[in-house]
Amino acid sequence: MATGFFWDERTFWHAGGNYAGTLPVGGLVQPLAAGGLPESPETKRRLKNLMDVTGITRDLYMRSASQATREDLLRVHPASYLDAFKATSDAGGGEIGHHAPFASGGYEIAALSAGLATAAVRAVASGELTNAYSLSRPPGHHCEPESPMGFCLMANIAIALEAALAERRITRAVVLDWDVHHGNGTEAVYYGRSDVLTISMHQEGNYPLETGALHDRGCEDGAGFNLNLPLPPGTGHDAYLHALDTVVIPQIKAFAPDIMIVACGYDCAAPDPLGSMLAMARTFGDMTTRIKQTAEEVCGGKLVVVHEGGYSEVYVPFCGHAVIEALSGSYIHAADPMDHVLTRRQPNPRVAAFQKELIDDMAKELGL
Repeated sequence: MATGFFWDERTFWHAGGNYAGTLPVGGLVQPLAAGGLPESPETKRRLKNLMDVTGITRDLYMRSASQATREDLLRVHPASYLDAFKATSDAGGGEIGHHAPFASGGYEIAALSAGLATAAVRAVASGELTNAYSLSRPPGHHCEPESPMGFCLMANIAIALEAALAERRITRAVVLDWDVHHGNGTEAVYYGRSDVLTISMHQEGNYPLETGALHDRGCEDGAGFNLNLPLPPGTGHDAYLHALDTVVIPQIKAFAPDIMIVACGYDCAAPDPLGSMLAMARTFGDMTTRIKQTAEEVCGGKLVVVHEGGYSEVYVPFCGHAVIEALSGSYIHAADPMDHVLTRRQPNPRVAAFQKELIDDMAKELGL
């Protein structure tokens, strides 16, 4: 098993100025201590630090990458958007979308984030690596072709996929998004296409409020190739695995992709401040194990995990380490210091059974 890990220190330097989530700074809203985004570099940096301390980095092929090229970016984003983004970045930064600010140099860092994902997909699609993890920052799954939003400035996964498709490394792909927020950007790119199956498991009614409905199934050639599972707040470990086992994995197998990509957000973890779900580090490890096994069955193990959200600086590193353990098959383990607490916080058996019934009902309603 050859597992690549794509990262670059420069992506940790992305900043958004003095920003306080969805609230303007001032009045009763105290500025953040050091300024910057709720999407902090520390969640990613501390994951890399934890990997170095445990030694799991020695089991991985550690790489950086170049920025995504203009040609790569233009397959997803129109020139008008890229030019406006670059001009604002060169002028010192600002905000040209919805909750997606950036500082000077933000354009180049976003292109590097997309470049990491693109290099990871190319390496796996070509057979150079069996699978890979891209520690991309800023994230990308909310960014639509003409509009950044939700901390996302470029559509990292779509950019990577379109490069692989254009180079004929692949012909069809699955994107599975288990971030707590709906993957509206990825959905927007592929909503009318049948060569990419997009699946989003997200908390119902979180973000964005206007997207992610159960019956949004795609249009025209893409009808039936978009699947949303809006899960109720409080969904726990068992229900997440149930959704994968009974709905998601059967759909992936039926589609038979050449490659699978996971939009891996950790904000459905119980300690996350921007979600209301009850996943644990081992939830992410178990989901990765299942998806990896599925990839081995349907596409020769070709699997790329791209880092998305996750806002608990303390807990994201343990969730990410669990994913990388499963992805790489490494025996190096980082014990979750909160496992015993979060296990006690899981839904009781009756609630867990009800959550599974809701998932089953959604599948029946869609005729799956």
